[in-house]
Amino acid sequence: MKKLFYTLLSFIALFNTTQAHAQKKQPNYYVKFTTDSGICIARLYNSTPLHRDNFIKLTQQHFYDSLMFHRVIKNFMIQGGDPDSKRAPKDKVLGEGDTGYTIPAEFNDSLFHKKGVLAAARDNNPAKASSGCQFYIVQGKKFTDADLAKLEQTRLKGRKIPASQREVYKTIGGTPHLDQNYTVYGEVVKGLEMVDKIASTKTDENNRPVTDIRMKVELLSKRETKKLEKELKKQQKSSN
Repeated sequence: MKKLFYTLLSFIALFNTTQAHAQKKQPNYYVKFTTDSGICIARLYNSTPLHRDNFIKLTQQHFYDSLMFHRVIKNFMIQGGDPDSKRAPKDKVLGEGDTGYTIPAEFNDSLFHKKGVLAAARDNNPAKASSGCQFYIVQGKKFTDADLAKLEQTRLKGRKIPASQREVYKTIGGTPHLDQNYTVYGEVVKGLEMVDKIASTKTDENNRPVTDIRMKVELLSKRETKKLEKELKKQQKSSN
């Protein structure tokens, strides 16, 4: 009986150790966008692994290098990732280029369209599957309680915005009418000024910037990630 008891204790200890390893915190992945309008760094969410892994794959393949932010709407968002934009002439209307595959939607109630989030563009498909490569970064605008109440009744079709998210939309801003319609899979953690600058650029009747805004996208190395997270932690500590 005593032997059985100790065997059982050993099994429980082994189970708990296995569980601890399984629940070990995943590393964060960051991508750096470099443009003539500045630089920003975004963290890719581990809670949207399909979108995260796809963006990492394309970045490592240098897919996004020299592509444009081809659709820009002030107080809304800046959109890029169309492969046709790489060699597009000035008069070409962009937005139809893609990879030839889509990514299943990864909606999460805790992920919403606050200012600075990275989200997937898509066409009007019933499953709301994402484009394989096109994305946008939200600039958005600030909302009042009355604005949000109206949105809930109209464009959100009765869906209530959680109190914590309402506060963010009122103080930081965003695009709440896109929630649960387009997959949010990352957020800018440094260099949000780049988004504001691009969003303010002059555009034509198709929302394409008059002056081409090209990008280079890079995945931060482990060393760069460690340095960035140390910096972000220090900033958060000083702000508190």
